[in-house]
Amino acid sequence: MSLKITCRRFIHFFSVFVIGALVLSSGCTQAPESNAGPFGKESTGEEVTAGIDLSGKTILITGANSGLGYETMRVLAMRGAHIIAVARTMEKAQKACDSIEGKATPVACELTDFNSIVESTETIKGLNKPIDVLICNAGIMELPELEQVYGMEKQFVVNYLGHFILTNRLLDQVKAADQGRIVVLSSGRYKAAPPEGIQFDNLSGEKGYDPLTAYGQSKLALALFAQELSRRLEGTAVTTYSVLPGVIMTNLGRHLPSWKIMLSKVIGWTFMRSVEQGVATTCYVATNPELAKVSGEMFFNCSPITPEGNHMSDRALATKLWDVSVELTKDYL
Repeated sequence: MSLKITCRRFIHFFSVFVIGALVLSSGCTQAPESNAGPFGKESTGEEVTAGIDLSGKTILITGANSGLGYETMRVLAMRGAHIIAVARTMEKAQKACDSIEGKATPVACELTDFNSIVESTETIKGLNKPIDVLICNAGIMELPELEQVYGMEKQFVVNYLGHFILTNRLLDQVKAADQGRIVVLSSGRYKAAPPEGIQFDNLSGEKGYDPLTAYGQSKLALALFAQELSRRLEGTAVTTYSVLPGVIMTNLGRHLPSWKIMLSKVIGWTFMRSVEQGVATTCYVATNPELAKVSGEMFFNCSPITPEGNHMSDRALATKLWDVSVELTKDYL
């Protein structure tokens, strides 16, 4: 009996150790507990949107062809919204649209190609519809080796700069809605950004590259973007939100080392949430009528939270990031 207890304890402590190492090293660190509300970490996208009629609303979602983006599209289309489904290729976007019930329009947009972003936004403008909700969902995580686009580290470009261009080019369409919303998916890993927050002198990654730190920097940039955009939209009916979806195994983790993926499949059920649960906070901030006057906040488990660390309260950092981003992308805005 004592041997069985010892083995059981060993398995327990080993699992806790592995889970902690996996979560911390994967860039999916959790946020602090959020304020109590009607929904929580077990809630699903369907549950938080129950009773909400989105008929007549137009919602744009990047990365709509898989993972959290696809489930977000499915739920919001089910509630009556017209979805503009953005994916890297028209084939992927069309396939996603064809597989759900509801109205969805496919649009191709490659976030590593700024000209593609310009072309896609022109296509979207041509639909002549206000955008009630713009959801910046697409992203990449933990590229094992340094990759560059436009001379900059790829995660920073795809996760942040691409969405910076897309959002700014579509701001007039969001402003045209009765109460437009902009939702960006950040991550608990924003806390693992470099000590200075954003390494403006190393956006290329050539002075030092770490997969997790680079991912954290891109997710901090997104959260700062939502905050700064909120300030710049004061006096309008547009609100912004950054979202921490939690730890979910989706296609986002395709670049993780094979051992992390294997362990996630084996013991992920002990700490990961499902895709259905992972979209709850996004769906909540995108649709809940009680948030019409809330803007610039970070949400986790369907509740606003106070971000950890100093960077999210550093207005000078957010302003500098905005100004640098404009300079880097001015030919495409």
